[in-house]
Amino acid sequence: ELEDVETVVRRNDKIRLDEVEVFDKIILSPGPGIPVEAGVLLPLIRRYAPTKSILGVCLGHQAIGEVFGGKLENLEEVFHGIQTPVNIIGEDVLFKGLGEQLFAGRYHSWIVSRDGFPDCLKITAESEEGYVMALRHKIYDVHGIQFHPESILTPQGRIIIDNFING
Repeated sequence: ELEDVETVVRRNDKIRLDEVEVFDKIILSPGPGIPVEAGVLLPLIRRYAPTKSILGVCLGHQAIGEVFGGKLENLEEVFHGIQTPVNIIGEDVLFKGLGEQLFAGRYHSWIVSRDGFPDCLKITAESEEGYVMALRHKIYDVHGIQFHPESILTPQGRIIIDNFING
């Protein structure tokens, strides 16, 4: 629940692209599978990245990576319900006031690969293994986080969401 913020939740397979026009900010939530299987997720990013504030979480983060030319990598080690340190390595409004490291709840087996990472994106956080944990577009107000800010395993997750909403 966010004070003074009207929140509307829509499934990515139950909304038309033109319906998104009325929203100021868009959070692309986690979900099963890969971005190409997730309804209007990829076309939504393509259409609205230049004009809307977008935060991609987990699957949404991966979709942002793909839309801008990144590749996904299927990990041998699966992270489901695991809290790990995340190192903040680049400037991003999402991490304002959080220092250089946070602990985050991870629920994924795919990542945006560092190999062939798009020039238009910047890596802003990484795991201890060097996996991309957060990214942002260099021009558009588009951000992605691989971990789950809504999880109890991410104690500072509310700050990240507030920073996005107020950024």
